[in-house]
Amino acid sequence: MQWLFLASAIVCEVIGTLSLRMAATGRHAHYVTVAFGYVLAFVFLTLTLDQGLGLGVAYGIWAAAGVALTAIASRVLFKEPLTPLMSGGIALIIAGVLLVELGATH
Repeated sequence: MQWLFLASAIVCEVIGTLSLRMAATGRHAHYVTVAFGYVLAFVFLTLTLDQGLGLGVAYGIWAAAGVALTAIASRVLFKEPLTPLMSGGIALIIAGVLLVELGATH
């Protein structure tokens, strides 16, 4: 169940962040979605921790997945750049989180 909560936290955070981009372009009604997305993200992250997943692992996965998914979604939705260098940075973030998770299991 902890992984379902973590996935929900990631999705809500990405929705909140993408809505922030939309609100910043003059669609101020999206600020409600921003607030709702972030509040739900933290609720689900809290539930993840309550289920026993370690803070370092949960936060690392949440942050890394949020960065990666937001970068990809902003490329698709807003035509923002996603350069090879940026993709390499995302890969390094993912590798770092995997190392933290592997370290936590030993």
